[in-house]
Amino acid sequence: MIKFGTGGWRAIIGDQFTRANIQLLTAAVVRTLKQKGETEKGFLIGYDRRFLSEMAASWAAEVVAGEGVKCSIINRESPTPLIMYALNLYGMSLGMAITASHNPAVYNGIKVFIKGGRDADEALTSEIENIISGISPEEIKILSYESGLASGMIEMIDPMNAYIDNILDAVDVDAIRESGLHVVIDPMFGVSTTALQTILLSARCNVDVIHERHDTLFGGRLPAPSEETLAPLITHVWEKHCDIGLATDGDADRLGVIDDRAKFLHPNKILVLLYYYLLKYKGWSGPAVRSIATTHMLDKIAADFGECCYEVPVGFKYISAKMAETGAIIGGESSGGLTVRGHIQGKDGIYAATLLVEMLAKCGCKLSFLWKELEKRYGRYEMMEYDYHFSEDKKVEISSLLFVERELPQFELPYMQVSYMDGCKVYFKNGGWLIVRFSGTEPLIRIFCEMPDKDLAEKICGEMERFLGCKGL
Repeated sequence: MIKFGTGGWRAIIGDQFTRANIQLLTAAVVRTLKQKGETEKGFLIGYDRRFLSEMAASWAAEVVAGEGVKCSIINRESPTPLIMYALNLYGMSLGMAITASHNPAVYNGIKVFIKGGRDADEALTSEIENIISGISPEEIKILSYESGLASGMIEMIDPMNAYIDNILDAVDVDAIRESGLHVVIDPMFGVSTTALQTILLSARCNVDVIHERHDTLFGGRLPAPSEETLAPLITHVWEKHCDIGLATDGDADRLGVIDDRAKFLHPNKILVLLYYYLLKYKGWSGPAVRSIATTHMLDKIAADFGECCYEVPVGFKYISAKMAETGAIIGGESSGGLTVRGHIQGKDGIYAATLLVEMLAKCGCKLSFLWKELEKRYGRYEMMEYDYHFSEDKKVEISSLLFVERELPQFELPYMQVSYMDGCKVYFKNGGWLIVRFSGTEPLIRIFCEMPDKDLAEKICGEMERFLGCKGL
């Protein structure tokens, strides 16, 4: 029953996310570590603010210690990027985060990380799944949490200051100090407040914070930054005349942004702005990497600077692997996750937020102005996204239609090619594209379309929606 998706294993609390399954998965992960002979540095566990996350971390630690491997637990609710940073800092080969990221509050889950602080690749997660199938619950060795602490097999660590200092060292703090920017943070009841607020206050920003209290129901909203979920942040930016509003998802690996005009900035635009900033203003050079469902404006900027943009399947493990292979300076996806060369090899909403603040400080102009300048130079790119829940029968029907029979609607626009690398992606002759794929983290089918204008994007999405019979799902 334990299967890894694009962002680890996620399940509904009390259904499949149970003590038994948490300890079963942990036993399999630790046994892969032992098989590789890489137990010397121990094993790392971190957790977020979700219901049962801290308790699940202790259950997992009991298994790690029971297997005879020293377990280090971060001593506070932690952003996922902090956990990835700590894995690299302490030179460990494997670790995990107890989190379901941006999923609804009824979910929790586990992300597994490998040496260097990267998301576990498909080869490792498949190996873990195979080991799970051969473990019976009775053979799982347990050392009680209290006994583990007393014996030193379980220890508490605090890498927060090192993580914060690493980000401060990577940006121009003096430029930010001189800018006097007014920033509002919305952690969405998640775990970014301590790190992000400390960083921005250290750089002498005027900082407001909303939704910082601990609420395992996330205020009744989905803990994913979007125009709908960030309505309170939009209001705060407008009423307080802030320069920028910064929101992170439940585990702080994704970023949402509200500009100076209190407008939601799509994650595609964040990625594009930062790549342009790194190339033009910081003088960096190198390619970019994006997922297959991310804006092609990134390709246009890369070409303008004599660089290349690489396309990979959805899932940050593919982005980080391609960045390592090509020396890319930035990698990201349309869901709000990105990373920059020289930092961790995974998504970090806190670092991305800090870099955006540096960009505003060094460019000396408003975020809305910067985006208008990019549109003048590279043209308009408008993306529409639609999600549909489905039954298992409908999934089989759609899968057969798109991926077996490979049928497509009679699109009004001519297209050049179709890719089945991850879902079904249609590349149109006008430079636009459409993709249909099943979510790797939730029971959803997703349709994305990018076109030169919003109406055309909506129209193309509608053609695919009618073809698949998505209405009413």
